[in-house]
Amino acid sequence: DLARARRVVLPGVGAFAPGIATLHRCDLASALRQRALAGLPTLGVCLGLQLLCEGSDEDPGGRGLGVIPARVRRLPRPVRVPNMGWCAVTNGGQQPAGHAYFAHSYAVPGTDLERLRASGWRVLTADHGGPFLAAASRGGVLACQFHPELSGAWGSRLLRAWLADAAGGEAPWRP
Repeated sequence: DLARARRVVLPGVGAFAPGIATLHRCDLASALRQRALAGLPTLGVCLGLQLLCEGSDEDPGGRGLGVIPARVRRLPRPVRVPNMGWCAVTNGGQQPAGHAYFAHSYAVPGTDLERLRASGWRVLTADHGGPFLAAASRGGVLACQFHPELSGAWGSRLLRAWLADAAGGEAPWRP
């Protein structure tokens, strides 16, 4: 069913270990990984983004789906955790691409962003105690650390763009 679906959403509320365990227990992990690696329309939201990564400090020794070449780390001390609220999201420029609503304690740190870009991922960043990956897009895959469904008009536009052209190979955000 995952291979034939027009679009798949990997939602994100919860913790890494039970999330990845559930994907394996339901025999979804391999098909989801293959789908995302093929660039088929797949949306990862919050924990969904993290599960697409190689692994997470939230589950030492555990392995993610390995689609996004990065490891999820705990947000740096002494910042408030969880980071719950609005953050500016940028595409590397001075002006924000938008503002998004986050609810997380773990993220891909800014130190991994060049590795993602070198692997063909387009990235957006945010800052909470240092830069971190806010969103990544490659082919029809869009992975957001934030919750686009809670991110007002900008989040709605992002979701509409992904739905309209999920297989177009372009990041659903425009500079």
